[in-house]
Amino acid sequence: MPARPVPTVIEPWARSLLRCPVTGGELVDGSGPDGAPRLESPSAGLAYPVRDGVPILLVHEALRVPGPAPLG
Repeated sequence: MPARPVPTVIEPWARSLLRCPVTGGELVDGSGPDGAPRLESPSAGLAYPVRDGVPILLVHEALRVPGPAPLG
């Protein structure tokens, strides 16, 4: 079972402006294997770290996020 997302400490008004730098898609709260908060881009399959409340939206800092398990 995936870890429960850790809410980021980003203000809601600022959070709504953030987009994936690769696809321009929405970013959702997530957490890494160590429990650290991150913003995930479902459309790109990438996770961007959040360090000290600051999202690091740099592609070379992003990690691949495993996709959903296939049905069947």
